[in-house]
Amino acid sequence: MSNPVLHRSVTVPGDICHISCVTPDRVWIGDHDGKNIILINSEGDILHMTNVMSMRGQHTVNLTGDLIYIDRDGNIIKLSQDNRTKTTLIKKTEEWEPKCIYSSHLNGDLLVGIWSYKKGIIARYNGSGQLKQIIQHGNTGQKLYYDPIYITENNNGDVIVSDLGHHAVVVTDYEGRPRFSYSGPPSGSGLFPQGICTDALSHILVCDFITSTIHMIDRDGHFLSLILTRPQGINGPMGLSYDDKSHLLWVGLYGGEKKVRVYRYIERQDYLQSITNQSKINI
Repeated sequence: MSNPVLHRSVTVPGDICHISCVTPDRVWIGDHDGKNIILINSEGDILHMTNVMSMRGQHTVNLTGDLIYIDRDGNIIKLSQDNRTKTTLIKKTEEWEPKCIYSSHLNGDLLVGIWSYKKGIIARYNGSGQLKQIIQHGNTGQKLYYDPIYITENNNGDVIVSDLGHHAVVVTDYEGRPRFSYSGPPSGSGLFPQGICTDALSHILVCDFITSTIHMIDRDGHFLSLILTRPQGINGPMGLSYDDKSHLLWVGLYGGEKKVRVYRYIERQDYLQSITNQSKINI
């Protein structure tokens, strides 16, 4: 669409640092002010609240609708869909500090961004918390990450990270091989990357907090457009989540507005529904 359409604007308890969609009318939001993860509906009603040190990309929703989050002690916890049962999936060690997490919609793996000894690491676990893979170095042995704060996955299995230390979006393939690094249009112009997600067409969307814009790039790292800007009501975007059922984009604002704005920016919903599963690879 030439101009995204504001679908709804929801008032929330505090500044929003992260969003994880559950259903088209229910999302978990990270309330930076209150250090809570809060389940709200599309009207902004609070349905459940979990008190944790909520910062940036520290929660996700798995394929069965369970909330998975990083608690105050750095452990990774699963909260059942009925919000009654908590299970510790991964315990924090002295060597690493988890910064962000994402549950794969392709195979249920957990992708965890870790800060350890002044370097960033991406660890892949299965849904039960067993380590499968470490992504750390590029082809020539260089460090791929410095400060991974948000993480997501594309339909082809690419691992996509907002790296605040590198001021860039860093992308590897499923095997951990570097694909590209995006640092704004023109390349290298600077980016203050925050919330990140992908959509049914494999676009990558990322919040640039400094310029209050949301960038859209293609799956190979080429800049396409600034899909949302400050004149469209985006002031201090930090949380970002794409709902693959309704094809709506949820944007959480940080900086005093205490709003979540929901946009439709892709036409042809019937076409999107038909390609959603076709575009995903089997891993």
